[in-house]
Amino acid sequence: MDAVLNEDEAAAYVGGICFKTGPPRRVGVELEWLIRDRSAPSRAVPPVRLEKALAPLWARGLPGGSRLTREPGGQLEVSSPPGETLAECIATTAADLTVLRNRVRRSGALLYGRGLDPYLSPPRVLEDPRYRAMEAHFDRSGPWGRMMMRATAAVQVSLDAGDDSEGPTGYRHRWRLAHRLGPVLVAAFANSPLWRSRPTGWVSTRQSVWARADPGRTSPPRTHSDPRESWARYALDAELLCLRRDPPAEWTAPPRLSFRAWLRGAHRERPPTRDDLDYHLGTLFPPVRPRGWLELRMIDAQCGDGWIAATAVAATLLDDPEAAASAWDATEPLEGDSTVWQRAARDGPADPLLGPAVRRCVAAAESALSRQGPSSVVHDSVAEFAERYSERGRCPAHDQLDAMRG
Repeated sequence: MDAVLNEDEAAAYVGGICFKTGPPRRVGVELEWLIRDRSAPSRAVPPVRLEKALAPLWARGLPGGSRLTREPGGQLEVSSPPGETLAECIATTAADLTVLRNRVRRSGALLYGRGLDPYLSPPRVLEDPRYRAMEAHFDRSGPWGRMMMRATAAVQVSLDAGDDSEGPTGYRHRWRLAHRLGPVLVAAFANSPLWRSRPTGWVSTRQSVWARADPGRTSPPRTHSDPRESWARYALDAELLCLRRDPPAEWTAPPRLSFRAWLRGAHRERPPTRDDLDYHLGTLFPPVRPRGWLELRMIDAQCGDGWIAATAVAATLLDDPEAAASAWDATEPLEGDSTVWQRAARDGPADPLLGPAVRRCVAAAESALSRQGPSSVVHDSVAEFAERYSERGRCPAHDQLDAMRG
């Protein structure tokens, strides 16, 4: 039986496993996709039709080693294996994505890259006790949790946390830089301005929905000089999303019960164990999540192969020394701004502080990639993104708004 924890042991455990130190090197990416009918993207695809086309992939996986999973609203997620370089990660993911696209196409469907379903309010298609408990928890606070679970999709970039130094390769510095860059990445790649076929007033409605679903588990932690301490405090103070029980019992958690309160004996069904804490950590969804590495979760899903530019910009601004230094300078005016995440989601690069930061950061990433391999697929994707969007003060959401207007 797993050992029961006390509060000090839990805090130490969280700080230790969530920031595993070492030289920053590897890159991974998770791509979430909405699924739409090829002939009419406003129509959903019956799950049975898609399931038949994907049966071989569920059985043997994708050839490059990426993992294929399904989200509660039927979204598909491709999770790459960690690449030793950015180029390796993108090449492996692109090859696996081609296989998946071909399979999806045979069913008469397509992978639809938007941060939020612009047309539909999809039903939940997964009946796992986890997802039933999640909806019960989120429903106490409004509709945002259901929207988040069923209708959103993202590009999530995973990078090594960093070493134990105090310099730019150290996990403390990289944690701060990731949070400074977060609103810039939201604004640059915003791609969810519509809900039920109407403009919402936000260029990244997805980020707005996530922020409102449950701020205690979806907002960034408070700034602190020690990321391990601040993250442990955040994790233990977050409410339980679900409490696992033997079937057929439901996993619905008691209302407003934090993990810290559970440790202190506020819930007497049973005491929490380390396994419970591990599971709880996987139910926290802030824009930057430490999982032993840093998971950047704030980027909207992109159309077509736009995910390549999003992945490359995020990884390069943290991992390339010159680009990281430029990003640190460009985001200096944003640190400590309590409204910057909201403005990034609402206004994107039109925001007077975020716009210049977006241009400088994307330009720094493009310059770094040009030094590493000019005219590569990765460099060309970022250069094209800069020309089409960031240099013009635009983001992908503007394409959707333009199309809707005529």
